[in-house]
Amino acid sequence: MSSAGAVHRLVIFGDACGSGKLGLEAKKRMRSAMYEAFTEAHASVGIEPGRVHQEDRGDGILVALRPEVPPTLMVGRWVDTLYESLRELNDGSARPLRLRVGMNAGLVLDDGKGLVGRAVDLACRLCDSPTAKQIMTTADKADLLIVVSDWLYVNVVAEGGRYVEPGHYRQAPVQYKETDETAWFHIPRWPEPPLGDRAAEQTGGGPVKGDGPPPPTSAGRTPGDPVPGAPSPMDQDYADPDHANQYNAQGDMQIFKGNEIRGGFTGINKGRDRSARGEGGEA
Repeated sequence: MSSAGAVHRLVIFGDACGSGKLGLEAKKRMRSAMYEAFTEAHASVGIEPGRVHQEDRGDGILVALRPEVPPTLMVGRWVDTLYESLRELNDGSARPLRLRVGMNAGLVLDDGKGLVGRAVDLACRLCDSPTAKQIMTTADKADLLIVVSDWLYVNVVAEGGRYVEPGHYRQAPVQYKETDETAWFHIPRWPEPPLGDRAAEQTGGGPVKGDGPPPPTSAGRTPGDPVPGAPSPMDQDYADPDHANQYNAQGDMQIFKGNEIRGGFTGINKGRDRSARGEGGEA
């Protein structure tokens, strides 16, 4: 297909999380809320309905903006308004609407049936990537995830501006279908999205079956090794007055509770208690 007539445009693809589990009535409510949130976000940056190309994608929306719309507005005020709209719509809702939004820019062609171009493909794949889905699974209280292409981050987001939070994005590779790109992930109002090793920290993740032995600690020990200078398990038993140790002395079970035995220990006298014989001394 010839690129004649293609125009450089900002492309946005929004997709609802978990929509496949919804029944028909719940899907209708979800779609209504999604369109309401997008319409409010468009209005916040002065985009009138006739000035934006918008395609329905079932549980998602594909948007392409006219070249004259400043991209800084879209990664700033537009994102902020979309977040606030979702937060308001989800207040008290049993099934909150949660969106993943991919953003990219590049040459886009309208062939009369819809939008085509690599910029469109990448925006959709950033949104639908396994990394984006995993983040929203981990951040299960987040209403909105923004994923922007490396080009858009470097040339627009990184420059900053009102409502733009470049320091709260985190970079990660996206390998999905034919896509092998770097992307930037952002959850509004979060210092950074839970991604990779940080996800394990935020969710309390740890070794699971099949991970193999734990790595050595900085002191060269592995978890479970004795700590130098720390009391041994036997010392801890003695330190617990409620802990009873049992020993078998030639077939007779002897129970010592709250006692301490030091020095040479050669045997146990099973005779009568010294106090019973009238002898002095400490027990």
